[in-house]
Amino acid sequence: MVNVDITESAQDYLRGLLDKQKDNENIGIRMFVANPGTSQAETCIAYCRPGEEKPDDEIVELKGFKAYFEGRSLPFLVDAKVDYSADRMGGQLTIRAPNSKMPQVNADSPLEDRINYVLYNDVNPSLASHGGNVSLVEVTDDMYAILKFGGGCQGCGSVAITLKQGIEVQLMDKLPELKGIRDVTDHSDRTNAYM
Repeated sequence: MVNVDITESAQDYLRGLLDKQKDNENIGIRMFVANPGTSQAETCIAYCRPGEEKPDDEIVELKGFKAYFEGRSLPFLVDAKVDYSADRMGGQLTIRAPNSKMPQVNADSPLEDRINYVLYNDVNPSLASHGGNVSLVEVTDDMYAILKFGGGCQGCGSVAITLKQGIEVQLMDKLPELKGIRDVTDHSDRTNAYM
């Protein structure tokens, strides 16, 4: 169930944007949260052209168009509000999603969400003391988590130990379906490395 308030003024504004897409009849909007449940969460609205719908989308008929809400993002969109305020400069669309950064992960959550939960809540706080962080790039078909280091971890001489004895142990202990992790960071750049 979709629990998002898209005000009438926001619907009018979005309808106007969609009307300008002359080459795309039946175009709608898609709302989702990138990196849900993490401090990096970002709530997004994008065009949704015919054929771009996803099987788990929840569809809501709005004022002259359809809104597609990513199923995976629904728990993070609870109590979200999209509003439009006109002003002398034209106006501003605002999106408030107070639950987008809240960890809402359980055993049924997608693997990517569960990995991000561990990274952002268990791993990154300890890496932050060195000015570093790690993020998930993707999960491969053969169940490896591809990670990328940033900040003080990029180029750090201890990253291999941190990766294998710290992060991999934590992730595989909490997520036994993972086969392992791989690092795609370019560690030759030692500009901000913690030594």
